Amino acid sequence: METRFSPRPQVSHVVFDFDGTLSWLRHGWPEMMAGLFLGHLPACPANALSEFHALILEDILSLNGKSSIYQMERCARRVLEHGGPRLDPQKVLLEYQAALGKAIRDRIEKLQRGQAAQDEFAVHGARALLEKLRSRGLVLIILSGTLEPQVKQEADLLDLARFFGAHIYGGTADLLQSSKQTVIERLLREEKIPGDRLLAFGDGPVEIQVTKAVGGLAVGVASDEDFNGSGKMHPQKLQQLRQAGADVLIPDYREPDMLIECLLGR
Repeated sequence: METRFSPRPQVSHVVFDFDGTLSWLRHGWPEMMAGLFLGHLPACPANALSEFHALILEDILSLNGKSSIYQMERCARRVLEHGGPRLDPQKVLLEYQAALGKAIRDRIEKLQRGQAAQDEFAVHGARALLEKLRSRGLVLIILSGTLEPQVKQEADLLDLARFFGAHIYGGTADLLQSSKQTVIERLLREEKIPGDRLLAFGDGPVEIQVTKAVGGLAVGVASDEDFNGSGKMHPQKLQQLRQAGADVLIPDYREPDMLIECLLGR
């Protein structure tokens, strides 16, 4: 755990991103997305391919928390800059959604058949942390860039929805009105709280930046995309979350009591 802040016992509302922060149903998505663009790069030496891979992975994770179309547009531009064809971001997005959708369906079927436990697809320690935060009377909120019906369905499937009640917000056709900045600003107005009473957890720089901009406390969850509960921080996530200004950096929620005491000071 990395920390650089003072505890905030006044926190009353806690916002969680969903994918990679609470849910592990989409684990591996950054490499899946990157792979779609690597295939369009002209023939090149292995070291050049490796450099391009690192570049677009950084781009993808830098936009984590926004609608996926932004990642498609950025990566399509990178392919063109490196001598590849002009790609239609919307078409690549559909291809990505189909591939990711299949992976998610396979994982959901395992859950429904009893071949996997719910906690296998929840970020390590998440349920224990949510229990402890709820027991303190804090208002818990999910705020995701994933389409809202999917977020609600998957949160219910993982037995996480019960912690959040009506406070589950996802992406809609209106990208501006469902952006994390817009929703957080609206929440602060509707709940009539100042920004310093907000605590947010996220594995992407967007939610960290938005939280810091309103004066909130931000926890960067650099969750491992390959092994849930490894205790290792994803290196690219770690770098970007640190640069985004996260007050705390963690790999998962393996020590919920210590984490809560660190954040709230009580």
